Amino acid sequence: MEITNFTRAFDEKAGLFLVILPFPTKAGDKSSHFFCGNIYNMLFHIKRSVENQLKKVWSYMGMEKKKKSEKVKIPSWVWLLISFAAALVVWTILSIIPATSRSFPNIIVTIQQIPVMIERGVLFTDIASSLISVICGYLIGFAIALPVAILMAWYLPVRNILQPWIVFIRNIPPLAYVPLIVIAAGVGRKPQIIVIAIATFLTMCITIFQGILNIDNTLIYAARILGASDKDIFVRVLAPASLPFILTAVRLGAATALTTLIAAESTGAMAGLGMRIRSLNSNYDTKPMLLYIIIIGIIGLVVEKLIIMAERKLTAWQETRKV
Repeated sequence: MEITNFTRAFDEKAGLFLVILPFPTKAGDKSSHFFCGNIYNMLFHIKRSVENQLKKVWSYMGMEKKKKSEKVKIPSWVWLLISFAAALVVWTILSIIPATSRSFPNIIVTIQQIPVMIERGVLFTDIASSLISVICGYLIGFAIALPVAILMAWYLPVRNILQPWIVFIRNIPPLAYVPLIVIAAGVGRKPQIIVIAIATFLTMCITIFQGILNIDNTLIYAARILGASDKDIFVRVLAPASLPFILTAVRLGAATALTTLIAAESTGAMAGLGMRIRSLNSNYDTKPMLLYIIIIGIIGLVVEKLIIMAERKLTAWQETRKV
């Protein structure tokens, strides 16, 4: 199709060019006939040369598209298996090397710790205790972060007052202010929830705030010109446009809640994944400790997949770049 269009356009331009040439005015004017014939032959050969080059280029582009389509045909679960196999290979190598074998026991020994911890009656108790603390702290952090981020993005005085302190506290590791929270709130689950809520609030608030700032101002100006109030702009403009950023904040907040777990459960917790890891660490019992670390990673992976599924359904209208 492209070559046909090129040929038609070229013929039109060449015909126009030949019209303005000094065609012979006399029957015996051989020089003019010879000149016009050479010009036409030259144009004809140029057209043929360009057509051949275009065919090569479009053929190459077609081959590249075919290669890309063949790459896309590989199912995602195949890549997941390859990634899992590569991780097992690395794990096995680390379990064999004398310098790292104690820190990374092999997979069989690690899996064997599951019934051991169940017999001790702590595995499911620790998982349940950590999930309760993480979920409660995470929900509280999100409930505070969402309105604060909107107020910071919408009202300049609120931003100037709160943003410096949010950035300041965000750069402090949670483990640093855990003792202060324990002194203020005591030991048990309450300080755990507070530590997780603070960490998730800081992460989600900054993410949502930056997302709202990136919303196209043209949408807001257009809404104001049409007479929309602040409430209408928030409901009909800001909320839909900031939804992808809110969901990104939800993902980052979930990861932050899990990474803060060990610091949160250092507040005198009686059970929990983080508390158990610290306890096993004091005894240098690396086999169940590695098992608990893997469990935290699996929980985080499952939570992220669930959030991604919800994000795809809620933001199906959004265009995304496919690699």
